[in-house]
Amino acid sequence: MAPALPPLGDVIRRYGLEARRKLGQNFLLDLNLTGRIVRAAGDLEGVNVIEVGPGPGGLTRALLDTGATKVTAIEKDERCIAALDELAAAYPGRFEIIRGDALEINVEALTPPPRQIVANLPYNIATPLLLRWLKRINNIDRLTLMFQKEVGDRLTAAPGSKAYGRLSVVTQWLCEARHDFNVSNTAFTPPPKVASSVVTLFPRPEPLALASWPALEAVTAAAFGQRRKMLRASLRKLGLNPAALGIDPTARAEDLDVEEFCVLARAYAEIC
Repeated sequence: MAPALPPLGDVIRRYGLEARRKLGQNFLLDLNLTGRIVRAAGDLEGVNVIEVGPGPGGLTRALLDTGATKVTAIEKDERCIAALDELAAAYPGRFEIIRGDALEINVEALTPPPRQIVANLPYNIATPLLLRWLKRINNIDRLTLMFQKEVGDRLTAAPGSKAYGRLSVVTQWLCEARHDFNVSNTAFTPPPKVASSVVTLFPRPEPLALASWPALEAVTAAAFGQRRKMLRASLRKLGLNPAALGIDPTARAEDLDVEEFCVLARAYAEIC
């Protein structure tokens, strides 16, 4: 049976936990919504779950009510620690608080596998955090994350769409990306100016195609940095001739799929 806990609103008032914009904080207090996020994460029985930016612990409560072996929360805001300590006392041995900056922490060092990340990410570090995790994706079984809707759209965008870009390519190279649902800004305290999306990433056993991260990063940066230009122009500074690689030189960056970008990345790596 889940322990009796005070309402989140009471916790926020007691500890003076007004959300701070500079920390990218927007708190989720709707228990139906936090439960929906947890359901999107799948069966957490026996899983070690990592959360980033728990704040007063709304999503944390929903995670602790699953069969997860342990929930480890990374929190930078010292004001939230006392509120989270109440949760640690209510769930002895199943909840650990890590004080620190998630951008400086290797999540695989926090818990043994199987491990999943489930989080309402602070918006100001969401993309850098994701890129950090993608570089070590073999250490993570699944990620269910809330982003600004614009970022969520990029993660799942298909070639030919306006949202398709560098983040789409590198994410889909390493993971299958599933859009779960959108969240209105009114669900947060305080409401952000934008809507949000929950996205689940399923790491691939192997990357979609052979390529190195630095080469793929260089090629996508050049192509999407001048996305209105044809590839024969945008990739010229890298010394790449798309036509010689079987790629239409008059195409633009958003026309290429992930495998085609990997072809370009392999060619670039050979001439570097």
